[in-house]
Amino acid sequence: MQPTEHTADCCIVGGGPAGLMLGYLLARSGLSVVVIEKHPDFLRDFRGDTIHPSTLEIMRHLGLLDELLTLPHQRAEKLQAEVAGQEITMADFSRLPVQCRFIAFMPQWDFLNFLASKAAAFPGFMLLQSTAFDDLIYAEGVVSGVKTLQGNDAHIIHTSLVIGADGRNSQVRTKAGLQSKNFGSSRDVLWFRLGKQETDPEWGMGHKGPKQNFIVIDRGDYWQCGYTIQKGEFDALKLAGLETLKQAIAEVAPFSAERMEELDGWDQLKLLSIRIDRLDQWMKPGVLCIGDAAHAMSPIGGVGVNLAIQDAVAAANCLTLPLKKGHVTVRDLQKVQQRRQFPTVATQFLQIKMSSNKRKRTTPSKVPQMISRFPFLRHLFGRLIGLGFRTERPEHLN
Repeated sequence: MQPTEHTADCCIVGGGPAGLMLGYLLARSGLSVVVIEKHPDFLRDFRGDTIHPSTLEIMRHLGLLDELLTLPHQRAEKLQAEVAGQEITMADFSRLPVQCRFIAFMPQWDFLNFLASKAAAFPGFMLLQSTAFDDLIYAEGVVSGVKTLQGNDAHIIHTSLVIGADGRNSQVRTKAGLQSKNFGSSRDVLWFRLGKQETDPEWGMGHKGPKQNFIVIDRGDYWQCGYTIQKGEFDALKLAGLETLKQAIAEVAPFSAERMEELDGWDQLKLLSIRIDRLDQWMKPGVLCIGDAAHAMSPIGGVGVNLAIQDAVAAANCLTLPLKKGHVTVRDLQKVQQRRQFPTVATQFLQIKMSSNKRKRTTPSKVPQMISRFPFLRHLFGRLIGLGFRTERPEHLN
């Protein structure tokens, strides 16, 4: 059977936040774009569900904010942490120079469905779900398209540009032969849910426990909880048994030990393997990686999704006009990396330092005293987490 062939100005591999945001922006600018997503829907639990003020500001510029905020979500105006037995405000968003001075917690599938529905309103947008990336197509040494598989059906998409937005295990960057530096991580996270009770306090989002190794996020009718473990420790924990793990979690969790009885099977625990890495070059002729495909982030601060969306906006700003001309040069692609390199490197530097400090800490942290003495720090941290080191504003909007 002959493969089905498509032609588009741009083909985006990966229907996550970066891929769908870029697809929406390009289609809104009048370009034809195909987004391929290997899953049939966006329903994956414990994905990054934080929408930071920087992303909400982008949605405001796009005229989509009010409708987005009609979807169910929770808001956090500050981030709390338990440090050396003290409950402190680590980040305060109340002074940010944007309309939404809070983090919105929204199931990522709701956010992605929202973006996909808005993109589908433009005639040039196509979303192919249940469609797996297979390989890159080359013409005279330049990437000129992709091969995909949709069940038993093959598709070929001819395009001026392939965007790899397929996450930290990106097949696009592997097939393109792009090289990365891995900065490692000493921790992984086990995610799980606990039901809410009427006597539970209002936490919003924060880190708990003597080593800040318990994460709690208010998700409306339940708590999304994270328990950090040593990297590679999960198999040993499984051998020790679920009851042993539940006891260890109870020792650092802000919940009673009885609440851990809600965990009655290993299938309720999802392992997030933390990795921090970054491509040396995000591109080669005809292909560009953005988001986690270009730079995998630690979950510290929940900034990964929002950096990916900023990448998408920068890519749209830099590439819309070259795509309309039908010719995208390596120099055009380099402009995207140059625009986004500093915020990526600076954010990863902070994440690495914070992880290193947690590993090496042998004395009580001085952070509470510092924040008590210098209250401006919580607003500084709020700006770094809420807006990052560089914000992007959509251009080329019709």
